[in-house]
Amino acid sequence: MNEILHTTILGMKRGVDVSAANAEAVLDAILASEDRKILVDLLTAWNHKGITEDEIYGFARILRDRCRRVNGHEDSVDIVGTGGGSQKPFNVSTAAAIVTSAAGLKVAKHGNRAATSRSGAIDVLSKLNLEPSLGPGSAEMNLRRHGLAFLFAPAFHRLSAKLADARRSLPFPTIFNCIGPLANPANAQFQVIGTWSGDLVPKIANALHRLGTTRSLVVNGSNGLDEISISGTTIAAEVTPDGVRNYELAADSFGLEESKVSLPKAESVAESADRIRSVLNGERGIARDMVIANSAAAIFIAGRAASLLEGATIAADAIDSGKATEKLDILSAEVALAA
Repeated sequence: MNEILHTTILGMKRGVDVSAANAEAVLDAILASEDRKILVDLLTAWNHKGITEDEIYGFARILRDRCRRVNGHEDSVDIVGTGGGSQKPFNVSTAAAIVTSAAGLKVAKHGNRAATSRSGAIDVLSKLNLEPSLGPGSAEMNLRRHGLAFLFAPAFHRLSAKLADARRSLPFPTIFNCIGPLANPANAQFQVIGTWSGDLVPKIANALHRLGTTRSLVVNGSNGLDEISISGTTIAAEVTPDGVRNYELAADSFGLEESKVSLPKAESVAESADRIRSVLNGERGIARDMVIANSAAAIFIAGRAASLLEGATIAADAIDSGKATEKLDILSAEVALAA
């Protein structure tokens, strides 16, 4: 298997992409390898070569085919970031998932522990006293009972610990940051996917179109934010079966004021969880507006609002009515009872 990786590395150093015909063999070699150095060398060579649309599509298709499925919930929505952005904010998409569910939508949020940030979606759940779904059974139950499930990626996809270790050792995101959001185990047909680079927006959007989606939005916020930004413009690509439509978003797209202050960072998992609680409890400011914008996009993409403005109104009401806090409290109470 390492021979395949050595050959792939040499090819990448010459600018050769991983072909669709070789994608499965290369992925199997990556998952089978116990050599951390060769995995680091491979991911480094890939980073220097650049990630292509065909590679994103090919590897995501394989992950989709192999994953443990959550059946019957294709009508759910996912709000997910690739990670790897130059900014390290609190877990905006996790907060937006709770708000979106509180607004009455079914949310199957796919996520993992942090690889390139301080706090991944799954990391912050324990601080919020929530539990991720560790398989199709618990995911289906949570979606049925609460309209919200946090799908812990390693419980649904066979990815090696050695690969995770190699990724954590690198100062840059990798192709696995790109393909994870495209392999939602519930096959969520409505997605808001944030990526760290504007160059990746069309690549991920086109790959998602080829994979099939009912309606999704791929975004990159200003200054390398893998979320929708309210501090500048956001590059957006809306994906439907008919193709990809590109446009830009700004704070006023959601009826919000552009922020002139720095995006609040989270220096720890606990700080991110505290920020989420503050937003759900009604605290005003840029953190709330960020959550509203990203939740509004999900509500709009899923067809529950006729516009982003209407989506923002629905998201704000889910917070101001106390429904978002109530959703968090119900889920947290279940964890406490099970303990």
